[in-house]
Amino acid sequence: MSTHEERPIRTLAVIGAGNMGSGIAQKMATSGFPVILVDTDDSKVQRGLSIIEKTLAEGVARKVLRQDQADAARAKIRGTSSFEDLAEADLVVEAVFEDFNVKRDVFRKLTAVCRPDAILGTNTSSFAVSDLAEGLKGPERIIGLHYFYHPAKNRLVEVIPGNASDPNKVRRAWLVQEQIGKTPIYSADASGFIVNRYFVPWLNEAVRLLEEGAADIPTIEAASKKAFGVGMGPFELMHVTGVPIALHAATTLRNAFGPMYTPSTRLAAQVESGKNWPLEGSPDESKAAAVADRLLAVTFLVAGELVSEKVGSIEDTDIGARVGLRWPRGPFELMNRMGVEKAAALVSTFAERWGRKLPHVIAEQAAKKAPFSFEFVQSTIVDGIATLTVARPDAMNALNEEVVGQLRAKFDAAAVNPEVKGIVLAGSGKAFVAGADIRFFVKNIEAKDIDRIWTFTKHGQDLLTAIDQCSKPVVARLHGLSLGGGVELALACDYLIATPNATLAFPETGIGIYPGLGGTQRTTRRVGVGLARWLVLTGQTLGAEEARAIGLLDQVVPHAELDGAVKAAILQGVPAGRNKPVLGTKHAAMEAFFAKNSADSLREGKADTGGDENLAKAMKRVGSKAPVALRLSEKLIDEGSKVSLAEGLAMELAHLHEIFSTKDAYEGLSTLGKKAPVFQGA
Repeated sequence: MSTHEERPIRTLAVIGAGNMGSGIAQKMATSGFPVILVDTDDSKVQRGLSIIEKTLAEGVARKVLRQDQADAARAKIRGTSSFEDLAEADLVVEAVFEDFNVKRDVFRKLTAVCRPDAILGTNTSSFAVSDLAEGLKGPERIIGLHYFYHPAKNRLVEVIPGNASDPNKVRRAWLVQEQIGKTPIYSADASGFIVNRYFVPWLNEAVRLLEEGAADIPTIEAASKKAFGVGMGPFELMHVTGVPIALHAATTLRNAFGPMYTPSTRLAAQVESGKNWPLEGSPDESKAAAVADRLLAVTFLVAGELVSEKVGSIEDTDIGARVGLRWPRGPFELMNRMGVEKAAALVSTFAERWGRKLPHVIAEQAAKKAPFSFEFVQSTIVDGIATLTVARPDAMNALNEEVVGQLRAKFDAAAVNPEVKGIVLAGSGKAFVAGADIRFFVKNIEAKDIDRIWTFTKHGQDLLTAIDQCSKPVVARLHGLSLGGGVELALACDYLIATPNATLAFPETGIGIYPGLGGTQRTTRRVGVGLARWLVLTGQTLGAEEARAIGLLDQVVPHAELDGAVKAAILQGVPAGRNKPVLGTKHAAMEAFFAKNSADSLREGKADTGGDENLAKAMKRVGSKAPVALRLSEKLIDEGSKVSLAEGLAMELAHLHEIFSTKDAYEGLSTLGKKAPVFQGA
């Protein structure tokens, strides 16, 4: 692989300034990339820029963005009607009208004007990537990047290698999706890819039910909302995405997969009318169950077929539903909820109607009389480096019992594998690990089962101790968000290497608990008592450079250089020691201030800040935290610093029943993301 091929991806471009193209460009720009937005004439380009400006303004109004962030994003987008301006682009995404010949013409132009090493992506939702690339110059650089509406807000992107796609270019395009905050999933190059493969039949079957007179629109809407737990039914969703698009997608799937996918004649008639569906009316509850069964059956059948055909995994199929469609549960989780045997029977009956068979992935699971299991930790070994990736991107890779168990099993296997020289811990999507799963804590507090929380924490501590004591070098590969248990997981590693967009924080005292996976222990040993108290008592969020400045991180490198830096660290082996950095004025003052003042004096605002504004702000932050959590955190940090790590970790476990039995713990955990907690100090 030449150095030229590994040129960092810095400048992105989007072809097509419509709603999709402008949204993709906006997302890229808000993530810090310079973007070139191209369309066939200046008026179309200006329309796209106007769409972006309007959407950014809406983001500011909703307080999703600050005005300076919106201004910075807009400044990074340059509009043009000249394809010649794409000579500097490193990755180009085609997002023009869904017409095969139009797209082919775009790629002919791109292959003529773009650098030979530029990656060319298509946002097609229905055509095969291989077909679009066939016969073109440099087909190895053409891949599928299928974004979902609205692309500035929807995090899902399907990454699709064509038959000729260079795996390295696919990998690099995937990394860019992570950089712009997307949740990428892999799909084979098959019509509809993963999500549209079952979503479009879901829409089409709803129209068939209407056409057959099985139920009216209000009934189908209500039944689908209840069965799938969604906010909009299929007819209302077609209003959002476009009724003609549903017809086009169904037609494409019919051509690829046969009669079951044939668009309903009622759908074609509605498109011909140019009108939206009439949604008014009251549902008929007596017909709801039959409607739900039909919609569930077609979804399960198609999901089972695409997994059986290896178009996608059961995990990515469900992630696609949860992230891309915003369904609370994906098809396989819905089958588990129904019972796999019952789901198989439902699918069999529906499949027979179309002369299709029960997909083997469902048949095999039904024969086992067990629910589908999901792989939340993916393991790969390349060049002697084992990478363990936590893959719950829709949950920000939060730790739960399954994740901890799978991570332990795969880590232990890598640790004893003679082919493995080092181990990398990573997270999928836009986060490393965003702490532990809060729902697990709330559920068990309500069930008065604190023992289960203790056991989970003990298993987590044992995992981190195994990482800590591994004879092979272990690297935490950090990008995006790391919270609580995620920071604790990283601190058990030999090296912590991050991208500039990484952020780290211990939010526990703000939700009524304390870090229990070594956060009060390894942090102290890494940055000292004063800074550990600052981080834990305030819940202060650190950017990557600040975390490196106090010694919490070892390196901060551009995303394009992250994997190279990780590999270099592995080759260094387990470090013999670590030199603590010389602190700047701000952090030296913070260290001294938190080392000498008690948690109570800080919470009550009585500590002397000497007029230092930074110290005053930090003290104010402590004042909003849970009193019991603050006192226990302080105790664990102070006393833990005087004993061995093993003894300190045992101290964390010893106080778990106490902290999770407080009213403040339940208040903080149960209100998270809903409202500010009101702590009572009990």
